[in-house]
Amino acid sequence: MATKPDYDRLADELTAIGRPILVGFEATGNYHRTLAYRLLSAGFDLRLVSSVALARTREALHNGWDKNDPKDAQVILHMLRIGATQVYVDPLAADINDLQELSKTHETISRAKTQTWHRILTHYLPLYFPEIARFAGNSRSDWFLALIERFPTPGSITALGVEAFTGEAWSLVGRKVSKAQLINDIYETASSSIALPVPEDAAAITMFRMIIAQARSLIQQRNQIEALAQTRLAGNRDYGLLRQIPGMGPINALTILAEAGDLRRFRHHRQFLKFCGLDLATCQSGTFRGRTKLSKYGNARLRRTFWMAAQVASRQRDNSFRDKLGRYVAGHGDDPDRRRKAMTALTAKMARVAHAVVKTGTQYRPFVERSDARWKDPSLQVP
Repeated sequence: MATKPDYDRLADELTAIGRPILVGFEATGNYHRTLAYRLLSAGFDLRLVSSVALARTREALHNGWDKNDPKDAQVILHMLRIGATQVYVDPLAADINDLQELSKTHETISRAKTQTWHRILTHYLPLYFPEIARFAGNSRSDWFLALIERFPTPGSITALGVEAFTGEAWSLVGRKVSKAQLINDIYETASSSIALPVPEDAAAITMFRMIIAQARSLIQQRNQIEALAQTRLAGNRDYGLLRQIPGMGPINALTILAEAGDLRRFRHHRQFLKFCGLDLATCQSGTFRGRTKLSKYGNARLRRTFWMAAQVASRQRDNSFRDKLGRYVAGHGDDPDRRRKAMTALTAKMARVAHAVVKTGTQYRPFVERSDARWKDPSLQVP
């Protein structure tokens, strides 16, 4: 049972055997974490068994799809004997538990913020203030939400007059280059709005303001997590090395360290690519050979992180990722499939570079793989 007495009893019984113990287990959500940490603290070697590999091996050994705990135990023992398992890395023992919680909570809050933001743009604004949407700008900024929280309808703006509205909106808008012009433009927009004539004290506007408050709260929570992550990783050498890679922002670097742990445990970059699911796989039988594509049998969050970093790096003006993208799509600028494959290659390159800089402990060096003059994207050439 998942109780301390039973955990201690199991550890004591295994210790009493007096021989080296290898423990294999199939992960079940996060319920295995406490038992795994207890056994790891007792000095046992732990191996993680993939649920997919366990199911396939069970079907192959028993020629059936039925499943029960005694049968699974026998299959896990067989997989331990043949070495078809993974070394278990405990997040708490590896000192990445805090990083994982920061990364996963940031992702959860970011998704909730995006859903709330889309609800505001697609439901509330088209009803109660359609024209104000053109001032929305960046979803990371809080000034627009603060403004519509105070003035959710055109009537709440025009009822004050230009001078009174300018006085109240001045501090809400924040630092803008042409703040007076922007505020005046918002007032003129409200004066000619086609919004539904709903009074400001209506229950619908109260719900609107409640959703806005939720969005602002999520933005504050996200900023708080990002500041906490910066403080937590300020002295981390691996974090500093990853941040030097083009396109690698603070959250991307945090996610890599949280999901992969110490990248030095991967002896070769191919092992790290396989861990990320960025290794190539091909179905082949007899004379048939399928298309070679990504296996995607790996950490999906790492794949997405490297993909996003590659997207940012490919838009920067001068780095080896932009260089490689230009070589891939040269002469095929209108072929979206070729560009998609090129971005996939850039994603794998991003993972290789991340592994290399952390494993060797050296700073990122742009264009180190080329000894000749730098290739220039034709679109950047000055006529």
